[in-house]
Amino acid sequence: MITKIIEAVQSKTRYENWGKFLVMKPDVEWERRSEVDMLNNSPLLRQRGWGPDHVWVLDLETGEGGYFSPGGVARADLKKHQIWVCPLFEPFLTWLYLQDLSDISKLPDLVELPDAEFEFRGYRRQGKK
Repeated sequence: MITKIIEAVQSKTRYENWGKFLVMKPDVEWERRSEVDMLNNSPLLRQRGWGPDHVWVLDLETGEGGYFSPGGVARADLKKHQIWVCPLFEPFLTWLYLQDLSDISKLPDLVELPDAEFEFRGYRRQGKK
């Protein structure tokens, strides 16, 4: 796994909320074949529908995260996954979807999200009922 920790704040001088995220992309894991499904010669991650553009984002505050396909809509993806996230997760995910993720090590260590609204606590989106 290739990993990058990125922190997020509204601004360096105004950081009411502080997000801490671990962004991950599979590396050698793409070659791993199943030890169970011997009839399918495709790599296991590809069998499960994952592609090289997917990223795994873990909220280091809540310990929850998900595998995301950049280019989607962060709000809809969070509703689908129903993970518990800090207030900056959605703005961070929106920002992340706009980045070149071919080499996540080149992403900045700190991201300013000036349009992110202040929230007192994290949340878990409700899924479809």
